[in-house]
Amino acid sequence: MEITFQELEMYKNFEELASDVLGLAKEILPDHLFYLSSINGSKQLILKLSDHETSIPMAENMMLNISDSLCHQVDFEKKKPAIFEDTREANELDYLRAGLEGANVRSYLGIPISLVNGEKFGTLCAVNDKTSHFDKKSINLLQRIVRMFSYYLNLERFAYRDSLTDLYNRRYLSEFYEQNAEHGGTMFFMDLDGFKKVNDVHGHDAGDLVLKEVASRLQEFVRQHSDSFVVRIGGDEFVVYFAAVSSKEDMTRQAEKLLESLSTWDADYQLSVSIGIVTYPVNGRYDLQALLKNADQALYRAKNSGKNTYSFF
Repeated sequence: MEITFQELEMYKNFEELASDVLGLAKEILPDHLFYLSSINGSKQLILKLSDHETSIPMAENMMLNISDSLCHQVDFEKKKPAIFEDTREANELDYLRAGLEGANVRSYLGIPISLVNGEKFGTLCAVNDKTSHFDKKSINLLQRIVRMFSYYLNLERFAYRDSLTDLYNRRYLSEFYEQNAEHGGTMFFMDLDGFKKVNDVHGHDAGDLVLKEVASRLQEFVRQHSDSFVVRIGGDEFVVYFAAVSSKEDMTRQAEKLLESLSTWDADYQLSVSIGIVTYPVNGRYDLQALLKNADQALYRAKNSGKNTYSFF
């Protein structure tokens, strides 16, 4: 799972550390505008800018298509920076020529920021409205700053992720709900039918593989819904959270998709899923634990109805 923009908002001391990273970078290349960005899928978000008077029109929280950004030239696989001391002399940037001229970007240095596991995070970039010379020593120092920043990101990420499946954990759900409850939402509380038998017959290693596969299928499901994410509550219990209130007809369609997705397994595994569905309205003041308890009651009814089904609270 990539670090999402919403997840970043929960990281403690992120703003302070981002300012420190940009401040250190400015000590190395004081004549440049620096920015930190996060990349999620096809989008790039400008997280923070250094102080610098420039004719380059950039702003914090600016969202870009990564294909229209110079950061698209950064090689994350080989962890190599993109270096353009004079963008006008780079033929490979012809497709960006009009945008670069309009933004007054004459030089660019983009350094990839990845997590310890190699997952892409974003970039630390230096831009100027004049040509520049990026010496090897300066680039090496900036890469060391980026490495230290990535260690911080990794620690924060672990605080909000389940170690087995890499899904969000209960802490993330709690903090997200605390910050967004007034917008209303829907939760699907899910429990695997027949999971205990997998552990008893095939062993806990097989059970762990099943949980990882469930996580993968749920991730594929939420990719189709921009307002949703998945949480592993514990054991074989999961929550799909929709940060919006939908019609009962739409929730029914989504529940049936999940039932279909999680009921197809090898013959050795007799698995399915039961779902309890709970909603809460916009501007409602509901306790998260009470909502989860209500969802659990609906789940219990689904189990008693023969499993592999769903029930509304």
